[in-house]
Amino acid sequence: MASNEQPFGHEQPLPARFDLWIAAVFFVIGATAALLAYRMPTFVDQKGEIYTAPGLVPGFYGVVIVLLSIWLAVRAMRQGALRAGAEPGQAQTIANPVSHRLALAVALALLFVVFLLGHMPFWLSAAIFVAAFTGIFEWQAGEPWPTRARRLGEAIVLGLVTGVLVSLVFERFFYVRLP
Repeated sequence: MASNEQPFGHEQPLPARFDLWIAAVFFVIGATAALLAYRMPTFVDQKGEIYTAPGLVPGFYGVVIVLLSIWLAVRAMRQGALRAGAEPGQAQTIANPVSHRLALAVALALLFVVFLLGHMPFWLSAAIFVAAFTGIFEWQAGEPWPTRARRLGEAIVLGLVTGVLVSLVFERFFYVRLP
C-alpha cells in the first residue's frame, strides 16, 4: 500500500483540529470515569480483596482513555491542529455517514447511562441497549422484510444473552454488585 493511500478506500481523514476536540472530550470522559471509580467503595470494611472493588475496572478504563486521548491530542498537534488557519474549508468532511454513526452510537450510550441504568435491573437495561444497538446498526435499507425481521430477532436474542451473561459474570466471578 502506498503511503498516501487510506487503509479503506471509503474513509477520509478528518481534520487534525477535529481530532484535538475529540481528544479533549475523551480526556474529560476518562478523567471523570477514573475519579468516580476512585470514589467508589472498596469493601475493605467487609474484608474484601482489592480485585472485588467495583471501581477497579472502570478506573482502569478511565486511565486508559485518558492516556489514549493524550496520545490523540499530541498526534493532532503534530499534524498542525493548533496552527492558525489550519485546514480551511474542511469542516464539511466531518458531516459524513461515519460521523453520523458515531453520533448515533454516542447517543445510544447516553440513553443507556441516563435512562436505563439504575431505573431497572442491570441485565434488562444491558439487554435493551445491546438489542437496540445491534438492531439499529445491522439495519440495511432496501432489505426484504423477512431478513429484517430475522435480524431484529437475532438482535433481541443477542441482547438478552449478553444482559444475562454480563450480569452473571460480574456478580458471580468478580463479586461486583450491579444496580
